[in-house]
Amino acid sequence: MRKLFVVVLCVGLLLGGVVSAQETIRIGANLEMTGAVAAYGQMIWEGVNLIREIVGDTVLGKKVELVLVDNKSDKVEAANATTRLIDKENVVAIIGPAISGSMLAAGPICEEKQIPIISATATNPLVTQGKKFVFRACFLDPYQAAAAAQFAREDLKAETAAVLSDIAQDYCVALGNFFKEEFEKRGGKVIVEQHCKTGDQDFSAQLTTIINANPDLLYVPNYYTEIALICRQARDLGYEGIILSADGADAPELFSVGGDAVEGLYHTAIWDATKGLNDIGQKYIDLYKERFGKDPNMFGALGADAYLILIHAIERAGSTDPVKIREAIEDTENLDVVTGKVTIENGDALKPVVVRKVEGGKFVFVKTVTVE
Repeated sequence: MRKLFVVVLCVGLLLGGVVSAQETIRIGANLEMTGAVAAYGQMIWEGVNLIREIVGDTVLGKKVELVLVDNKSDKVEAANATTRLIDKENVVAIIGPAISGSMLAAGPICEEKQIPIISATATNPLVTQGKKFVFRACFLDPYQAAAAAQFAREDLKAETAAVLSDIAQDYCVALGNFFKEEFEKRGGKVIVEQHCKTGDQDFSAQLTTIINANPDLLYVPNYYTEIALICRQARDLGYEGIILSADGADAPELFSVGGDAVEGLYHTAIWDATKGLNDIGQKYIDLYKERFGKDPNMFGALGADAYLILIHAIERAGSTDPVKIREAIEDTENLDVVTGKVTIENGDALKPVVVRKVEGGKFVFVKTVTVE
């Protein structure tokens, strides 16, 4: 430790002054750079660095220094990385793991040590529940389902609905339940509920029951393969009503499996990579396309959001005190980030939900929905 100090001091003197740790603001990045979900962490890291090119890396007159630690897509490693970033690297805040399991391991440590941590993409409600120093940049599944129900009632004018959800996936079941609750809260009626399982190929029994009930809308909050097959079989059986899904539809395979049958499908999404909802979002999209020659991904965009939320919180706090930064994050309201505007409430992100429609074999932006 003494040798390291001497080296830094000498470099500082050579540059004409003493280098102080106070001249930088250290932010940790506890991400999945290797392991089972390495792609998620790598995309988030890519987004964080890209947005730094756009907005700069200085806040309160100090340079922001990012300290990356690979959690190897492992809960124990995520906890260890959190401890290292706080105790050894002296970070004032952390951009946390991508997945909920690792955030659930990291969050309690940050809570105990009073260091704010924000995940780009962890959606489990337990991640932030009962915590003051744990945040997320993405919306929760209940919020997405509520947005779908609001869109179904107000824009699609659906009075009745059917729900066909994948009972083998907690994500799908939860979305279906939350949609029903919100749809009926808004005066609609879910007249039939059916279930399938991941890997099913034949949905004729469920669809026959649904078609006989004659709902205005069919809500299928599943993953893309089952959605595509359900659309094909529903159309073959003569169903002509509206089909609405969630962000599980967002994959190229929806089109290759569903073909013409998915034409007209609506779905809710985190964002639309072809249309910036504000100036910072458009700049991000343009730079990403210029740099990589393709549309940006959701994980990188939400990583950029997490960075922007932190930087603006530090600026508003006027301090590098982690407690004051935490307070400023919680006070975030209508902040322009890459995916739109975001407000933080009880650690969770409230932001517009994008609605898209399949037209001509591709997703086309329809509108954004802010749950009221």
